[in-house]
Amino acid sequence: MNLALEDALCNRLARIRALGAARIRPVGLEADRAGAPLPPDHPFFAELVRLGLGRTRWLGGEDPDDAGPTTTEARRERSERDEETRGERGSPSFTGVVLAEELAYWDRGVAVAFPGPGLGEPPILAMGTPEQKQRFLGPFRAPDRPRWGSFAMTEPGAGSDVAAIRTACRRDGADWVLDGDKSFAANASRADWIVVFATCDPALGRAGHRAFVVERGTPGLGDFRIERKMGLEAYESTSFTLRGCRVPAANLLGGEERQSGRAGFKGAMQSFNATRPMIGAMAVGIGRAALDETLAFARSHDRLGDPRVRDRLERSRRKLQAARLLCWRAAWLADQQRPNVLEASMAKAVAPQAAFEAAALGMELLGEEGGRGDHLIEKLFRDVKAMDIVEGTGQIQRVLMARQLVGLPRD
Repeated sequence: MNLALEDALCNRLARIRALGAARIRPVGLEADRAGAPLPPDHPFFAELVRLGLGRTRWLGGEDPDDAGPTTTEARRERSERDEETRGERGSPSFTGVVLAEELAYWDRGVAVAFPGPGLGEPPILAMGTPEQKQRFLGPFRAPDRPRWGSFAMTEPGAGSDVAAIRTACRRDGADWVLDGDKSFAANASRADWIVVFATCDPALGRAGHRAFVVERGTPGLGDFRIERKMGLEAYESTSFTLRGCRVPAANLLGGEERQSGRAGFKGAMQSFNATRPMIGAMAVGIGRAALDETLAFARSHDRLGDPRVRDRLERSRRKLQAARLLCWRAAWLADQQRPNVLEASMAKAVAPQAAFEAAALGMELLGEEGGRGDHLIEKLFRDVKAMDIVEGTGQIQRVLMARQLVGLPRD
């Protein structure tokens, strides 16, 4: 495993740092003070699109009718984008975790609020037909405006336990009909489409899982409700319902043949094995931010003369560095098309704990000042807790690790 970062990736990190200091952290604080997500028409999102962000990793090329851009300027932009993205083809997961850490350093809530296909992209890339990739990811190649995709797995009674989802799907003529409730789907109410996981028969267990792309405006998709959170205010966590929601068979990811057996469940697991290292990396980013702010506070208040303070700061830094290596290892295995269930769970289990310890240390040193609610460390302390919950709780990750390491029974 090569730990060196290529020049192109270093350049992208430098651009994120500049954007983070100038725009990402300020709008994150704006949303936190307002106690509400950034609205879809916030000028920051249009600015990101103009900067070439909010695009899909899918490079196209599977659609014979895709003639490409028609203007010289558009062709130049596409060429630059394709050249930059081509470097990721061999290591999209590794590149993703490196960039995700830096984005979360400046504000994880804003990073999730970025326009783009979001967590809906991995299952489409993993299971979608060429036509489905073109149809749903094509508009994200060079978006004309801020666009969002979304991913809905969690339900009121099934969060980390993916096998327990109860949203039902049944075939009715040329369509599928979905009924159920989904919770905490990022950016769902503003998304062009949502990847929804459902079951055609709970008795079939994992074999009954199916994944659909439900487009905005589909009758039966509604009751969007943005949930209140203790942190990460910049992006919306949305609950919604599906009531007799009729979806064309063409929106079943991978089609009937691929979804037979356990393809739907395997697709969900493939998505998690790709996204869990990214969540871990985001936790490392939040932890780094907390540690840097804590160090600055300690320096400005003459606390660095205390060896106990210096020891705890250094111990926290070592834990974050170790967590980063776990995330990189899991992502590298994904890029090598090698199993990474254990490593993805290790990254997801360890990184949020290390980040939480960094933020908690900052709160201890702040003392009464931390209780005022206006210090960045206090915000990071509220933000970081969610990292132990999303994409499978820390407890679930430890169960998965035990199954891999010592054969813990499933039941």
